[in-house]
Amino acid sequence: MAESEEAARSARVPLPVLGAPPRPTVPECHGDVCITCSDEAVAVTVVELLADELARVDTGQSLEEVSVALVDAHVGDVILVHAKEAIAVVRS
Repeated sequence: MAESEEAARSARVPLPVLGAPPRPTVPECHGDVCITCSDEAVAVTVVELLADELARVDTGQSLEEVSVALVDAHVGDVILVHAKEAIAVVRS
């Protein structure tokens, strides 16, 4: 078997087994797993910029670390976060 063919085969997702319980289609959020849930972004305030394109943000309930790699955020900015990734800076 060619190396690329073997790599493609190992990357495939296995099909469900007949009679097995169904797999969940959407992961469930529990407790303090992340600051977002479902398919919506949450507005938070940047309180500190950290190394590796991370920031500490105030969610209104706690401080969380999120990635700001995709946006040009500064301390004091309100950003929209989805799945711990800043996706936009809110400009007034």
